[in-house]
Formats: sequence, structure tokens, C-alpha cells
Amino acid sequence: MIRTIAVVVFSTFFVCVMRVGAAARLTNAPPVNGKVVISWNSRGALEIADQVTGPWVTKTNATNPYTNALTTGSRFFRLNQTVDATTLRKKVLCGYQGWFRCPGDGGSQWIHWSRSTSTIASNTLTFEMWPDMSEYTNSYPAPGFTYPGGSQASLFSSQDQQTVDRHFDWMQEYGIDGVWLSRFVVGVANHPTNVLMNVRNAANRTGRTFALEYDMSGQATNTLFTRLTNDWRWLVDNLHITDDPRYLHHNGKPVLMIWGFFTDRFSTNLAHQIIDFFKTDPTYGVTLVGGGQWWWRTETAPGWSNVFRRFDVYSPWNVGNVSISGTNKYASTAYWSQDMAAANSAGMLYLPVIYPGFSWDNLQRLPPGTSLIPRLGGEFLWKQFYAARNLGLDMAFVAMFDEVDEGTAIFKVSNTPPTQAYFVTYEGKPADWYLRLTAEGTKALLNERPNTATIPISP
Repeated sequence: MIRTIAVVVFSTFFVCVMRVGAAARLTNAPPVNGKVVISWNSRGALEIADQVTGPWVTKTNATNPYTNALTTGSRFFRLNQTVDATTLRKKVLCGYQGWFRCPGDGGSQWIHWSRSTSTIASNTLTFEMWPDMSEYTNSYPAPGFTYPGGSQASLFSSQDQQTVDRHFDWMQEYGIDGVWLSRFVVGVANHPTNVLMNVRNAANRTGRTFALEYDMSGQATNTLFTRLTNDWRWLVDNLHITDDPRYLHHNGKPVLMIWGFFTDRFSTNLAHQIIDFFKTDPTYGVTLVGGGQWWWRTETAPGWSNVFRRFDVYSPWNVGNVSISGTNKYASTAYWSQDMAAANSAGMLYLPVIYPGFSWDNLQRLPPGTSLIPRLGGEFLWKQFYAARNLGLDMAFVAMFDEVDEGTAIFKVSNTPPTQAYFVTYEGKPADWYLRLTAEGTKALLNERPNTATIPISP
């Protein structure tokens, strides 16, 4: 779906702006010396036509702002924000948990907000950041929690289409390509579809792309393969999920990530069985992305070196992996170049994981600040984008969009959370600061802006 705005330039030097229902904006400066300058506030491809009905032609490598000579007749411009879903290349997708529930959302439980399904209180919290709730259509009061001014505090449910719509509106507005939607193998016996359909609908409405990420954590090894493959078959056969125009493909196959390849979780025989099915099945085969330990390249456990080199793409989980520079912690990236070489040698693409910081004190019942990896105002995140671009990488997995449990969220978070418990904030930066930084980092990876060692925008 193309979400566009058109600018019409008439030969009389009169310029008219027409909105056509998009999140982004095209604007123009007054014509000077027979030329008009057009700029836009989000990522997308600039297209041009002589008539509003088309045909539309992409202005290849058009810089922002774009200068165009006024011509006889009229000229129309629009910003096509639809993400190309035919390739993993040039994509920065965010992990999307979508696992939050509140009493009153069709169920009666607090899920992933509290360790008690029936109660939410300062001693039951499992999340670290309070979402900025100012733009949500639906919200659910959190009893006992009030904002600093005394008003009732509320939370969202991922079961609501309006919640997922709001998140995807932000992705479109700020220029984020889409998501890896987490699907937890321990919970797929009855093939739940609510959040998946919410994401599917929102991706189609906003022109984003999505792909599934199966998380194998916690699933018994004797039923892991059967449950995993049965669910994928069901989604392909019944929901036709891979036929959706917004479902991500690569090399003509649907893209699927399977996360949890760690040597202490299961045997190499099971690992090979999973890889064999998803890489070779004539009906259900995929471009397979493996997610797992960041030290995969140097793993010495018998047989695992071969396992880690059998994927189409490998994505090492880097969250929590830090190096010390002076008094600050930064995400470890020095090993990425060797990882890339090893992946290329094995015929794999390399998908780095980029994260903004970390904290899970409430989840782990730790004293406040114990687990904190500070965000450093965004510097922690930006240095990873900078390192990835320096290596020529053109794709990344941003961990995560909505993960407030482990303090890695990039969506809008409150700097003035309830006072009844400990919460991490964005250190006074605007609620949309990490959406903006992720968009700028994406531009850097895709060579849409210069790669700079320091953050190129200001709050």
C-alpha cells in the first residue's frame, strides 16, 4: 500500500500541497530562479509524474532536499513509503514482543506487566520502563499506580488492534521498516493468532514489512521440533501468512528467524533436524535466519561449529555483551568483522543485533540500578549503527521495539512514570528520541546520510 503526499508545481510558479493520507510530509520552498526545492520529513522514495494519476517514476538517488526545475504544465511529486518486502537486504527491523495483556482486554490477567496474573503492585512488577500512554486509543488502569501529578496511571494491551496500529504508525512516521514478530514455541499448541493478525493488518495499512521470529526458550526438547514445525505448517496452510504481500521474503522464499541456538539448550542432532526441515522442505522451506549465541564463531562444543554455519543468515544475540571504555559501557562490536568473514565463508549473510541499553531489575528482583547498562543519551545505540556502517553492513536487528521488561525498548517511554516503584526513563530525552535515532541509524546503514561517529541530530 502506497501512503503518499503529492506536491503540484505549476509553470506559473504557484505551488500547491495536497495531502493523500500519509504519516510523512512533503514541503517546498518558494520557487527561485525557475526551480523549486522539495523536502520531506521521513524515509521513502521520491516519485514524480506529469499527472496525478501517473505514471509515477522513482527519482533514483534523490537527495533530501530535492531541487527540480519548473516546467510547462504541471509536475506532481509524492513520497512512496512502502517498504520493499522482497529482500532482507537494506532492512532494519525491530524485534516486537507483542506479549502484553491487561484485565479487560478480552481476558482477565496481567501478562508481562506483573508476575501475578491477578494483581499489579510495586512488588510484582516485571517491567522496567513505563510506556508513554498519551497517544493510545485504549488504555487500562493500573490500580495503585499514579503519575507524579496524582492522575491514574494506565498501560496498554497488545491484544488491541489500536495498540499495534499506534506502534506501526510510529514506524511509518519515523521511517522504521518493520518488525520481527516474536512467536513463542511454548505457547503455540493452539495456534494463537490475535497479535499476529494485529501486526499483519497494521503492516498492510502502513506499508511496513514483518517476519516471524520463533523463540524456542523454555520448550521441552522432546516436543520442540514437532510443535515448531506443526505451527509453521498451520500458519502457512490456514492463515496463508507467507502469501501476505507484507510478509518479508528473500531470494524468493519467506524469511523466518528461529531464535535460541545455544549449545546448552539441546543437542546438535535436534539443531540439524530443525535446520534440515526449514531449509529443504519443498512446501514449507524458508530463508532461514538463526538467532543464538554471540560467540558462535569460536564455539568448541563438539559438532556445534557446523550447526552455526548452516543457516542462510546468522544473527548473534548481543544484548548484554559490553566492553568498557573509560567509565562507560558500550556494546561489544569489535568482533563483528571476524564474524562477517566467517559468515561469508560459510555462505551466510550476517545480521547484527543492535540494542539501546539494558535493565531488568524489576524482572529479576534486583536492587534498583543493579543490572543497568546506561543508554548514555543515545550514544550507546548510535555507536553500534556507526560500527555496522563502517563494515559495509546494510541490515540490522534492533532489539527491541516494545521490550520494556528488559529495558531495551525504543518506542515512546515516559520520563515521568508512576512514583510507586522504580522505573528507568529516557534520561530526559524526548519520548520519541530512540525512534528518531533508529531511523537515522537506518539511513546511515543504507547510505542515505553520512556516517558520523557522533549522533547527527539533536533532541
